[in-house]
Amino acid sequence: MNSISSNMNIMIKASEKASKILIRDFGEIEKLQVSKKSPSDFVTNSDLKAEKIIIEELEKARPNFSFISEEKGIKENKDINNTWIIDPIDGTINFLHGIPHFAISIALRSNNEIVSGLIFDPIKDEMFYAEKNNGAFLNNQRVRVSNKNNFDDCLFAIGGKIANEPNFTIRRSGSAALDLAYVASGRFDGYFQKNLNLWDVAAGIILVREAGGKVEDLNLDNIKNVNVVASNPNISLKFKEKIANF
Repeated sequence: MNSISSNMNIMIKASEKASKILIRDFGEIEKLQVSKKSPSDFVTNSDLKAEKIIIEELEKARPNFSFISEEKGIKENKDINNTWIIDPIDGTINFLHGIPHFAISIALRSNNEIVSGLIFDPIKDEMFYAEKNNGAFLNNQRVRVSNKNNFDDCLFAIGGKIANEPNFTIRRSGSAALDLAYVASGRFDGYFQKNLNLWDVAAGIILVREAGGKVEDLNLDNIKNVNVVASNPNISLKFKEKIANF
């Protein structure tokens, strides 16, 4: 593995430990106990178990760091300048339906700046990670955003509901974290979604930036209602123009 910080090592170990629960439960999806939080937002035992493992592992290594997590919310510890941002399953609906496209997402925010991010797809065994000024990686291989210039050749990911159907090629994958990871690794050329939660996108933001991409339209002071536009820099202006009315 390339040179990484002790914090990233902690994040990797926590995600790998939590992934064992998800892989096991995903294999027995019909046996899961599911409680409905809202028409489009579910929580499963797997979510809660994975989050518990991640928090325990991170807290063991950095007992003073604070937390923002999907299920537990905000927990301020002694060190309020360093905060772990956790989504134990990004793509819960995919998980519930037996679709193998979901990920663990962990980011570290230090002094109001995201400095480390990890997105781990346990089914495909793909670990995307990035640290400030150290590049973006997939399973220890450096990744970069695509370099396409021709908009018609591009493939974009869009999440959530939008007012108009775009007149360019899109996919809806059901995982904001993986959409951003795919932009970082050049699989998608751009991604757009409104009204996200911070834990959905925190890790993906630094991944795209460290892979040479652009991420804009952020509202990171708020845990909810985060808007994200991410793309390779060659097409960023045109992409923003195309989605301006959505």
